[in-house]
Amino acid sequence: MPRVMPWLAAAACLLAAVFTPRFADGGTLRLVAEVLLGICMAQMWNLMAGYTGLLSLGHQIFVGIGAYTLFEATQRLGLPPYWLLPLSGVAGAAAAALLAPALFRLREAYFSIGLWVFAEIATLVVSKMPALGSTAGRPLDISKVGDVEAFQALSFWIACAIGAGALIGVYALMRSRLGLAMLTVRDNELAAGSIGVDIWWVRFPALVASGFGCGIAGAAYFMGSMFVSPDSAFDINWVVMMMFATLIGGIGTLEGPVIGVLVWFALRELLSTWLGLSGGWYLIAMGAVAMAVSLYAPRGLWGVAQRRFGWAGWSVKRLPPRAEEPGQVAAARR
Repeated sequence: MPRVMPWLAAAACLLAAVFTPRFADGGTLRLVAEVLLGICMAQMWNLMAGYTGLLSLGHQIFVGIGAYTLFEATQRLGLPPYWLLPLSGVAGAAAAALLAPALFRLREAYFSIGLWVFAEIATLVVSKMPALGSTAGRPLDISKVGDVEAFQALSFWIACAIGAGALIGVYALMRSRLGLAMLTVRDNELAAGSIGVDIWWVRFPALVASGFGCGIAGAAYFMGSMFVSPDSAFDINWVVMMMFATLIGGIGTLEGPVIGVLVWFALRELLSTWLGLSGGWYLIAMGAVAMAVSLYAPRGLWGVAQRRFGWAGWSVKRLPPRAEEPGQVAAARR
């Protein structure tokens, strides 16, 4: 049964994705799409912080670049926006590749602050460009979109594909040799370098993949809202959501960000919609939840479930006991 359950769950999710647009209203579709895109972003942030050991405070730069790439390409090329989503991911990956030489010269908190500074620079540049709408933002060109209701359903299915693709991609990466090398660098950078692991080329694919995932997820999000502005696209709250979800759910695991995103959106709906909290009170409540979980469940909610039920998780391919060494050094060396 443990081997069958994941396939049954995948089949149930596929059926739900196919039939949900027929029964749910536009608001529900939008909310579910936000959750799925949030899962993708949280997985990309976890790929850097949880699996590579690089804490990021500036991943909103990839979200904003992906969104503006989609809006600009749609306007100039005259194609439906959903055909240009891969281009947004490529733009996010290209931005990550260009920033990597400067960022990888920095360590620990300096890396985090450096990426955040680049995100702020991108925000200022976009807000000063009249061609991109400046601070007022710009709408999405949907002249090539026929039926708006069909476009809503298609946006939902695209969000499903992006969320599932992020999970599958991270799962496959962490069961590869590159994934084991990333864990080695995260656990002990000095030891990894001493046995011949190229630290720069281990971290580079992780940053590029993270930029691609956040770029395409950000583009899909703003494609659904049909409007983008610098304040919303490069908003630091994107990183707040990714950090909250990953730390609450369980950093360095595949399951943790999924649980954390569900908790984030559940709390958002509870606090802002049902209880009417907004502004500072909303953020204070979210911060109190994060502090409580950090104190009583340092490994996150998934860590609590693992201890309680003995679940192993799917994040990393296990090695034979004699081959395992602290930090997976032997695995990375092979």
